[in-house]
Amino acid sequence: MSRPATLGDLRASGWESRPVKEEVRANAIARVSAGASPVLGVLGYEDTVIPQLENALLAGHDVIFLGERGQAKTRMIRSLTALLDEWMPIVAGSEINDDPYHPVSHHARVLVAERGDETPIEWIHRDRRFGEKLATPDTSIADLIGEVDPIKVAEGRYLSDELTIHFGLVPRTNRGIFAINELPDLAERIQVGLLNVLEERDVQIRGYKIRLPLDVMLVASANPEDYTNRGRIITPLKDRFGSQIRTHYPLDVETEMDVIEQEANPLGAEGLVVAVPDFMTEIVAEISQQARRSPHVNQRSGVSVRLSIANYETLVANAMRRALRNGEHEVVPRVSDLDALVASTAGKIEIETIDDGREGQVLERILKASVLEVFRSRVRPERLAELVRAFDDGRVVHTGEDVPSSEYASLVGETPGLREALGDLGVGETPAGLASAVEFVLEGLHLAKRLNKDAVGSRATYRARG
Repeated sequence: MSRPATLGDLRASGWESRPVKEEVRANAIARVSAGASPVLGVLGYEDTVIPQLENALLAGHDVIFLGERGQAKTRMIRSLTALLDEWMPIVAGSEINDDPYHPVSHHARVLVAERGDETPIEWIHRDRRFGEKLATPDTSIADLIGEVDPIKVAEGRYLSDELTIHFGLVPRTNRGIFAINELPDLAERIQVGLLNVLEERDVQIRGYKIRLPLDVMLVASANPEDYTNRGRIITPLKDRFGSQIRTHYPLDVETEMDVIEQEANPLGAEGLVVAVPDFMTEIVAEISQQARRSPHVNQRSGVSVRLSIANYETLVANAMRRALRNGEHEVVPRVSDLDALVASTAGKIEIETIDDGREGQVLERILKASVLEVFRSRVRPERLAELVRAFDDGRVVHTGEDVPSSEYASLVGETPGLREALGDLGVGETPAGLASAVEFVLEGLHLAKRLNKDAVGSRATYRARG
């Protein structure tokens, strides 16, 4: 679609200029009226975070998201760009997205004054109206606001010339959304430089009598200050954010499973078919839920949703490795594959100081508690009676990652009550699916103290108690 190419054409088209927050607010109103969320791809916040965010957008506030790691803060911030108009006109050649009707930079003011209605116009996509900076201790005012450009001075301009200024990230995001991640990491003296941006809506470059009235929506993220100990948000800066929104982890296993299925990216391989039973996905989700409730895990650090995603991918990878070694084409994770999750779990949770040196024991308890919880919710006790009697009559079963799926399939037909015990798990009749279900039921019976288990490495033997 052709767009106006000059200032005169833009006026004739009827285009109207509006502040970025009014633009975001209007588009948010349209989303809310249509029953859609203002941010996409975020699960579990429908009744908690999203209503607060909608309030902030409708109120025209700058927003700070406060929460532990892995709570989709950055994703929500980046999703806000969808609330900007798709295309926006600027004065051609402007470094700070000058409004053709109200130019603020020296370049744009001079160009409009000289060319009038013949001033050339450029159109920029909303993706270019988003700026982002990860706050680090070495971030400077020059990075955010601007500084004298020595190259422009060397070209012959005077220091008093406004054209010698190299604009920082904030001015370059004029008429857009600027995000600062991990705000407490920003040195306090640098945070002071943002005070004018949030209240007076301008920036001042040192050494110049210059005031650039900016139109910026500022969004920030931060971890709880009582945990980071790396810095703090100065009180005047916190006071200037209109809304502070507290994020959280998934409140239930079902939401955690939805996040896993949306975000996990297990890699397949040619000739292999990957199928993950619901109960195995639920175990992975339950591990994270158990870790967030464990007194042995540092809850101030948090247990990120990334733990669930990485564990799921590791689980599938280990099942694939096992299938390749056994010459099988169907990849279905089993309980014996859960031992591989130590590698993807250990780096993502912090054990309390008093439990230093006992990380392995803590992780093992969490894993066992998760399997037992899922077993109790998935398998009805009345389906297990005949199977337990079979073990009482002397039945012994060997399991492990080196046991092929065909042996488990044979076991189902040979062991009284085993097929009935698998009835609620919905794994079908494929050997790999049956193998996964058999290990799950046997491990559940062991954790429920109805079977004994002797484990050596990846192999295990289940027999009657007594």
